[in-house]
Amino acid sequence: MTTVTSAFLSNVAIVGAGIAGLACANLLAERGVSVTVFDKARGPGGRMSTKRLDQAQLDLGAQAFTARDPAFRDAVADWLASGLVARWPIISYQASPNGWQLHHDPHSRYTGVPRMSAITRYLADSFQTHPQTTLQLSTRIEALQRSPKGWQLQDAQGHSYGPFDYVVLTTPPPQALPLVAPWEATLAEACRARDQRSCWAAWAVLDGPLPAPPGGQSDWQMARLEHPALRLVSRNQTKPGREQQPESLSLLAHLDWSDTHLEDDPQVVAESLWAAFAALFPPSTPLPERINSGAHRWRYAQPSTADDQLYLYSDSGLAMCGDSFTVSRVESAWVSGTQLAQALIDRSVHNRA
Repeated sequence: MTTVTSAFLSNVAIVGAGIAGLACANLLAERGVSVTVFDKARGPGGRMSTKRLDQAQLDLGAQAFTARDPAFRDAVADWLASGLVARWPIISYQASPNGWQLHHDPHSRYTGVPRMSAITRYLADSFQTHPQTTLQLSTRIEALQRSPKGWQLQDAQGHSYGPFDYVVLTTPPPQALPLVAPWEATLAEACRARDQRSCWAAWAVLDGPLPAPPGGQSDWQMARLEHPALRLVSRNQTKPGREQQPESLSLLAHLDWSDTHLEDDPQVVAESLWAAFAALFPPSTPLPERINSGAHRWRYAQPSTADDQLYLYSDSGLAMCGDSFTVSRVESAWVSGTQLAQALIDRSVHNRA
């Protein structure tokens, strides 16, 4: 890993308002750095975003998360105390067409209240309480330009932003590659080396509650599946803060199945994943009717293989972080962004000494 050579870190652009980018932004802003966060979406969240329907709110990316890193555990403790997160799931199953068995998870897991995107919205609000910080949404950054005064960012409409001392990219490596390739061969090679897997996530809102699984409890919250297509089902109405919404399922596909069906029509995917879920019940079991269904494709959901590097940065003023570098976990993304911010701060302090 190369080092930062700028004598003073004062103005940083971050591309991507997921949890990695927002964690990085918060620590930099706390230390007095001017920060601008860009995201192509209308709101922060990344894969922690929540789909809002008239009938229900559904998490289609991360469903829950663990807290094993000491610094992240401290952050989660604060979020618990403020009611931003809560323990979930408490009752989970391992399921297959051969039966359902209670799953005993050795790790405490948490979810955002009343939805996963509450965490990233809280982080977005937090960093903007500091002076000289901006969240620039609905802005797709398509190119970088370098000048003697620093980095300029150009969006899809041709608008220019900057100059910045540093640019932090938290987008998946295939999306970061065209930005860094003209300027930094080491980072470009790192992007090429990090293949990404896709994931389909479907949803189903039902007109009544599900029956109890065979031999199981009716108030189950999550199930991990042994099925070629479907790997995980969560019941969104069992999450804290959503008790009043109807039965509403998130159905996450296996990565191999998602890669094979990457270009399928979303409604076809929704039908396939619903059929996989229905097959977990005896054929004679009446299931509620679906009143809303669909599917969302995460083209770059997680890395093919884990990497022990949480972030990368160069002496040119470019950096990358996010869970695309390690295992695909909420915790990994937060730790990656936080540790990159601390590394940039430490190097800046060292160069000023």
